[in-house]
Order: sequence, then structure tokens, then C-alpha cells
Amino acid sequence: MSASLQTGLTRASLRRPGFAAALIHRLSGIALALFLPMHFIALGTALQGADRLESFLGLTHNGLVRTAEWGLVCALAVHMALGLRVLAIEWLRFRERDARVVAGCLAAAFAVGLLFLLSGA
Repeated sequence: MSASLQTGLTRASLRRPGFAAALIHRLSGIALALFLPMHFIALGTALQGADRLESFLGLTHNGLVRTAEWGLVCALAVHMALGLRVLAIEWLRFRERDARVVAGCLAAAFAVGLLFLLSGA
């Protein structure tokens, strides 16, 4: 880690569950934002007719695209779970920043991803 990045951040703060949760929440948000243009392209092809949409959706049978879809579902679930954690901290005076809470959020999110993967979607 560069010295400029470490300014203001101690090694102890980097190991705190709250810091890790905030970082993961932000990264999953970025992943979702990067997905939006592709989603808008898919919606745009739907407006151009069924044949055009069908040819676009034919691309989704690629293994790499299916893996990306699974990653997207996991990112959405992680973002939602950690967002609910943030709301609980802000609105319910829930101050638990324990590693178990963060691990529970991540486990729930990856369980959703695993269900998506096993459903064959």
C-alpha cells in the first residue's frame, strides 16, 4: 500500500469489520453501476423488435457471460445486505460492527448467488 493511501488510515482501522464492509459495499455498488449500460443496451434492443432482442440474448449462453451474471447477482445481494446493515446502524441505533454481522451479510449474499447458480438461470 502506498504511503499516501495509508495517510489517515492505520493498520488497525483497515482490519476492522466496519471498514471491510464499507469497502465491499462500495465495490459492489461500482460493479452494479458498470452493469447499467449493458442493461440499457438490452432494453434498447427489446424496443427494436423480438428478433433483435433474441439475437442479443443469444449472447447470454456464453459461459463467460453466465459467470458474469452470477457475479452480478452476488454483487446485488452483497450490496443489498450491507446496505441493510448500514440502515440498521443509522435508523435503529444498531451499533454492532462485529465481524460476525459482516460475515453474516456476506454469507447471506453468497447463498443468494449459490441459489441463482443452482437454479440454472
